[in-house]
Amino acid sequence: MAELGAQIRSRQSLVLKALPGPVTEADRRMLSMATEIARSHYPADSKYLGEPLPLYYLELARLTASVIGLGLPAVVSALLSGISEDSEAWASIDELNDPSIKEVIKGLSRVTALKGRDFTGQAENFRKLLLSLADDGRVILIALAERLLVMRRLDWLPDKERLPVASETYFLFAPLAHRLGYYNIKSEMEDLAMKLMEQAEYNDIETRLKQTTTSRNRLIKEFSQPVIEKLDALGIKYELKSRTKSIHSIWQKMKRQGVAFEEVFDIFAIRIIIDTDPAHEKSSCWQVYSVVTDLYQPDPSRMRDWISVPKTNGYESLHTTVVTPAGRWVEVQIRTRRMDEIAEKGLAAHFRYKGLRGDGGLDTWMAQMREVLGTLEKEGNGFLGDIRPGLYADEVFVFTPKGEVRQLPMGATLLDFAFDIHTQVGSKCIGGKINGRNVQLKQKLQNGDHVSVITSSKQTPKRDWLSFVVTNKARAKIKQALNEEKFKLAADGKEMLTRRLKNWKIPYGDATVVKLLTEYGFKTSQDLYFSIAIGEMDLLQIKKVLLRAEEQPEDSQTRPAEINVPEETVTSGGDFLVIEEKVEGLDYKLAKCCNPVFGDRIFGFVTVLEGIKIHRATCPNADFMLSNFPYRVVRARWTRLDASRGFLASIKLTGVENLGIVTRITEILSEYKTVAVKSFTYSMNTGLFEGRIELLVPNINVLYGIIKKIQAVKGITRVTRMDN
Repeated sequence: MAELGAQIRSRQSLVLKALPGPVTEADRRMLSMATEIARSHYPADSKYLGEPLPLYYLELARLTASVIGLGLPAVVSALLSGISEDSEAWASIDELNDPSIKEVIKGLSRVTALKGRDFTGQAENFRKLLLSLADDGRVILIALAERLLVMRRLDWLPDKERLPVASETYFLFAPLAHRLGYYNIKSEMEDLAMKLMEQAEYNDIETRLKQTTTSRNRLIKEFSQPVIEKLDALGIKYELKSRTKSIHSIWQKMKRQGVAFEEVFDIFAIRIIIDTDPAHEKSSCWQVYSVVTDLYQPDPSRMRDWISVPKTNGYESLHTTVVTPAGRWVEVQIRTRRMDEIAEKGLAAHFRYKGLRGDGGLDTWMAQMREVLGTLEKEGNGFLGDIRPGLYADEVFVFTPKGEVRQLPMGATLLDFAFDIHTQVGSKCIGGKINGRNVQLKQKLQNGDHVSVITSSKQTPKRDWLSFVVTNKARAKIKQALNEEKFKLAADGKEMLTRRLKNWKIPYGDATVVKLLTEYGFKTSQDLYFSIAIGEMDLLQIKKVLLRAEEQPEDSQTRPAEINVPEETVTSGGDFLVIEEKVEGLDYKLAKCCNPVFGDRIFGFVTVLEGIKIHRATCPNADFMLSNFPYRVVRARWTRLDASRGFLASIKLTGVENLGIVTRITEILSEYKTVAVKSFTYSMNTGLFEGRIELLVPNINVLYGIIKKIQAVKGITRVTRMDN
């Protein structure tokens, strides 16, 4: 106990050091009282993520201060967030004389996913988390701190929980951190998730970064020296730092541009942070920009001015990419100390400076988010599909006819603009004008456009609108309108069906509806009734189906329709794979959507009709299954290698046309006696080579051995494993 007491005092000292701004004696007393409450309430012998509960919550409090940048009340709320309202310790929180602490703790308790004990609710818990914006923004920020802490200690979680937690973090919390301006948290979350989900790619890039450290540092020094000399001569007060791209960012760029690691030119960036007063921020930044572009040739197409018009999350900076005399591209970021703190500390710093700057962009986003959440249905996949794209979107700035600036996501259309003005304007929109030119609803907006909307009282939202709108608000309002119309039509369809069934002397009831749902693959009865109402289903055909069903013996129970998961290849049993949880009476199959190979990291997914499907951890459908049906996920692992067995794998090849390239690839494949080539197709067009090979391989090591050898063939620029 004495040792734990010393650890608690040490951790408390770290929390004090992390608090922003000067710490008063009253602050010290308040933190000491809160620490004593935590120590008396949290059992010392109970551990979570590798350490006693008092130390765990003190570390959460430290992150809330150091990484998030919140003040003492929020830090204390994080420290005491494990105390429930029915606990004896609850009343003692009143002694801290800050009512907001209890309110924040209550907000945290409503989001069960925050407590680190239950990683199963995913979509609905995330919805509750965002709804907490309406109460106190500190709730969502402490949530980010706790999720970061969990990710840093992912190895302490049970094996079964690691993949769902990493997936949820990658697909939900990292985009949220991005949207709130916490770029450091976003990058760290993505890297930690990638380390688990894409282990081979992560390790490869990490190794290459270490191997190029010396040459990268030399380039940074050579680039920075002339800039330093010029800025010093001008008497500008500044700090110059270098920043290496995160492993995940490098990997994304390699995938997006189809290039190798060596071809990612902006692996690092130079950041120049200026010390200046608020009145001269813009002029100081542009002065430094002029210095950099006088020394090095800039690429005008890659210049970004987020000082004149900041991002919605408050981010301000000048970005430019310049080329050195040696032909190396370098990204330069120019910002003031205030701008840098907002970039590092996101929402908290935004609020701290808000009185000074008067920028309500983030407040606008939060208000829009609350409006969207108020109209969205609670179904997980629909909710996540609408929210997630809006978290990562960059902005475009356009003007209304009255000269008001509107911020919309990059790629937004005229229809998105109309819904941003008002729901009724969007619902009645039939077209508009951009810079005086008539345009259609799907016309994309560009920075600086002057936009006006044309409406008609006869217009109503159409389903095809969902294919080109990008804003959360537009999608939510269109879906709401369509659902209302669908509900009305479904009622008509139900009335049509019941009337016909009565004429046919067929009883109407749950059994009849289930037969039709199973026969036609509808998920809900409303879908069935709607289809009848709009004439997609022939009522006479329905009669035949029901009469046929009555004639057949009922030797098995009707089962509900399967969720929409891609078809999968049936495999024989064998003992090369083990499901680590007993699921009685279920066989398993390997998923065709990702084609797992012996040695891949895998998990099982219990389907309704076809047993257990085995998926790769990196399956394109993994985030959907893990986020929406975590209770169906079971652990699976490979056991012994069966040399007689082949697993299907696909490889994509790209390169430049070269004499003998196909012959050399064929020779490589023939070297592997345990590999069977199912197909090899290729094309050569305007000097480019593209190919695809389908193989039956015994394990992952053989597959990546083939990929490595083909990658070395002259003319081949990229070899990638495909999901299917």
